[in-house]
Amino acid sequence: MRKRKYYLYLTAEERRYIFNALLAFRNKLITQGRYTDTVDEVMIKFVK
Repeated sequence: MRKRKYYLYLTAEERRYIFNALLAFRNKLITQGRYTDTVDEVMIKFVK
C-alpha cells in the first residue's frame, strides 16, 4: 500500500522561516556532537 503524499504551498517568507529553523536545529545538533543526517536530508528535500 502506498503512502499518501502531501504538498505544502508556502510563501517565500514562510519557506525562509522554516529553512532557518532547520538550520538552527542542525547547528544545535552539531554543538551537542550528534548526527545531523536526517536534518540534512529534510533540508535538501525542502530546497528542491
